[in-house]
Amino acid sequence: MIGRLRGTLLEKRPPWLLIDVHGVGYELEAPMSTFYQLPESGAEVILIVHMVVREDAQLLYGFASSRERELFRALLKVNGVGAKLALTLLSGISPDDLVRCVQHDDTATLVRLPGVGKKTAERLVVELRDRLDGIAGFSGTLPTSATGGFSVSAPDAPVDAMGEAQAALVSLGYKPAEASRLLSKIDGSEEMNSEQLIRAALKQAVR
Repeated sequence: MIGRLRGTLLEKRPPWLLIDVHGVGYELEAPMSTFYQLPESGAEVILIVHMVVREDAQLLYGFASSRERELFRALLKVNGVGAKLALTLLSGISPDDLVRCVQHDDTATLVRLPGVGKKTAERLVVELRDRLDGIAGFSGTLPTSATGGFSVSAPDAPVDAMGEAQAALVSLGYKPAEASRLLSKIDGSEEMNSEQLIRAALKQAVR
C-alpha cells in the first residue's frame, strides 16, 4: 500500500493532482484544504496518501498532513459517507471547523454542504464524536500548521481560473448553476487564481 509520496508536482486541477515520482506519474484526488497549501507546479511536494484498491481501480487520495488523512479515514467509517462526500466535507469547511461542528452538534453548518442532508449531518455528529479521540495527536483541534512539507503559494490568476473553479465546484457536488451563482458573488474575482476562487465560493456556501 502507498502511504506517502514525494515528488514533483506536475499538474493541479482541483480535485486532481499529478505527481512525478522518479518518472512515474501518480494521479491523486485531494481536498481543497490540501490544495490551498500546494506550491507552484514544478516544485517538490510530500503528500500523505490513503490508497483504495478495488477490482476495477487503484485510487489515491492525497493530504497535507497525517491528521487530515486520519480525519478522512474517520469520515469513511460513517454510515453513508464515501470518499467523494468525505472530500467534499474537507473541501467545504476546514478540518478545524469540521471538528468544531462535531463537538458542538452543529448540524446546521454541515447541511449547507452538497450531498449532506439532515440525517447525514446527524450521523456525522454522532458517529464521528467518539472517533476523534482516535486520531493521532488529537487534542481538541486540528492544527492547520501540520503540513506535509510544502508551503502556501499565491500564483497569478490564469485566464481560465473561473472555468477551473467552476469545474472543481461541480466535481465537489455542487450543481453547475449553484457553482456559477457562488462564483458570481465574489468581489475582485478577476484578480484571483482558481484556488482562491474556490476558497471564496466555499465560504459563500456555508454562510
